[in-house]
Amino acid sequence: MKRELGIARCGLACCLCSENVTCTGCDSGECPDKDWCENRKCSIEKDIAHCYECDEPCRKGLLGKIKPYAFTEFARRYSEDELLDCLERNEKNGVVYHREGINGDYDDFDDVETLIEYIRTGHK
Repeated sequence: MKRELGIARCGLACCLCSENVTCTGCDSGECPDKDWCENRKCSIEKDIAHCYECDEPCRKGLLGKIKPYAFTEFARRYSEDELLDCLERNEKNGVVYHREGINGDYDDFDDVETLIEYIRTGHK
């Protein structure tokens, strides 16, 4: 885990991403998705660093998917530091963020609250 990379604007875990060797992040100016990423554009317009800082309920862009939405909700409820602590603990206990391509143990959920509980506890 590269904790210093933290969480992306949309909630995805840059700190655990298998692409973090080459990815320079949302705010680098070199993000290949910067022209189309709704979450990046919206959070910049609102002058916030992350979607979890926004008061409006939203499922725009990547927040339409369960994993980034659950990560965002977790950070909103418990803090980004708590999310990073849980992700780090889970990784040490064998939970894999990217197992095949960009899919891993956090992707096998169809309910946000169940995924939030999994992040919190590391148990399904």
